[in-house]
Formats: sequence, structure tokens, C-alpha cells
Amino acid sequence: MNTKYHCTCSWRLLVIGTAMLLSACDSMPIKMGDESAKIVATGAAGGDASTNANTQLEKCSEPLGTLSLVENQQSEWFSVLTGQYKLPPTSNLLRLLVQQSNCFVVVDRSRAGMQAMSRERQLMDSGETRAGSNFGKGQMVASDFGLTPDIQFSAGNTGGMAGSLGGLVGGWGGALLGAAGSIHTREANVLLTLVDNRSGVQIAAAEGSAKKTDFGAAFGALFSGAGAGLGGYSNTPQGKVIAAAFMDAYNQTVKVLRNYKPQQVKGGLGKGGKLKVGN
Repeated sequence: MNTKYHCTCSWRLLVIGTAMLLSACDSMPIKMGDESAKIVATGAAGGDASTNANTQLEKCSEPLGTLSLVENQQSEWFSVLTGQYKLPPTSNLLRLLVQQSNCFVVVDRSRAGMQAMSRERQLMDSGETRAGSNFGKGQMVASDFGLTPDIQFSAGNTGGMAGSLGGLVGGWGGALLGAAGSIHTREANVLLTLVDNRSGVQIAAAEGSAKKTDFGAAFGALFSGAGAGLGGYSNTPQGKVIAAAFMDAYNQTVKVLRNYKPQQVKGGLGKGGKLKVGN
């Protein structure tokens, strides 16, 4: 038997068999709470209780104050997040992390949340709500601190050269090189700043990062010849990397706040400071 022909047939049978096996998985029932679909922010939070929280999330024995999310939706990074990556606002993720940590009590200052509260007050004023609904003035809780997120995006393709070589070699050897050329490394670097809403003084700032090498595109390129585009099922979403980076930054924030001492300026804050100018 021709050895080259035998090897080629064996490769094709292996690829086709694997593709058929994985395609069959598509008919499996939906699994709620499947670990492979989760991001680092898992479980739920209610009051000071949380369930199924990530064990790596830093916790506090008691809240340090109330907190609102201040997300600059006019920034370039927000356009990339919601436009290019089709991801929801970061505030959705951070609210869960913050409440699960029990380090702050979260108050809603989003546009939709404020509109909902205003609508209920309008109904109260119009006399449409039941007696005793108590949506009058003096009910809202002040936000002691504002937490502002920021994202620096970066995504590299580590296999461009191999992809070019795959096209030159051809055959199954070229397919393997081309698959290697489809390997991507996704990474994200984020920043969180915590500001005192009464004074405008920055309380803390922390950087967070995460990185993930994505082999899914490689296997998708290898198996595409067998009629099964598997890359879409095994790719690591950029969203998971961003979520991990924010959890890293939030953990750093909590750690530094455990040793927090206010900065003092001789003579008092905002009263000239020590860097005097000449006459």
C-alpha cells in the first residue's frame, strides 16, 4: 500500500470522525449554569448575602459606604466595548462584583434606573398609586462614592507567519501550519478609580489585567475542510477577558482600602497646599 496515500486517508478519517462526533454534541440538551459558559463574575447577590460567588473575589466583613457606577458612555473605549465587541455596559458586571464583595452598598444612578424612579414619583403625584405607597421626597439614598471604569483594549495575533507558511506548503501539513496561524492572544487592561462624591477627592485607583490564548480559531481552521466550522464554538470571547481584568482591578482596590488612611495636607485640603508660588 502507498504509505503517503494511507497517511492521507487516515488523517481525513480522523478529522471527519472527530467533526461528526463534535457535531453530534450540538443536539445535547441545554445545561443551565454550565461552567464553560460562565465568566469570573458568577452566582448572585441579595443584600449582604451572595451565592456561588467566585472564590477569588475579595470580601469585606461590612460595607464601607454607598457606591454608584460612573461610566463615561461618550468615551472611545465604551464605543469599542458596545460597538465592536457587542458587549453590555461594564456597570452590569461591576454591580454584581461589588455587591457580592459586601464592601459597598450599590445605589442605581443609571439613566434607565433614574427614569424608573422618576416615573413612580410622577404616578404618586398624579394620585394613581395606592395609599401608603410612600414615593414622596426624602426616600433616595445618597451615593458616598463613585466608581469609574476605564478599558484599554489590546488583541494580538501570534500566528500570522505560520498562516502564510501554511498557504505555501499546502496539503495537511499546510493545514496544520495554517491552524497554528489562527491562534489569537486576547488581553485587556482596565482601570478603576474611586472618588468621594462629597469632596471630589480620589480615594483609590487600581489597574487590572487579564490574558487568554485562544486556540479555538486554530481548530476551526483545521476542521473546516471536513465541513465543520468548530472555531465559533471554541473561541474565547473578549468579554471573558475584560470581566477577569475588572475583577483583578476590583480585588486590588479592596486590598488597598483595607489599609486606607486619608492623605493629609498641612493647613487643610484645598487651602493652598505646600507648593507655594513666588511673589
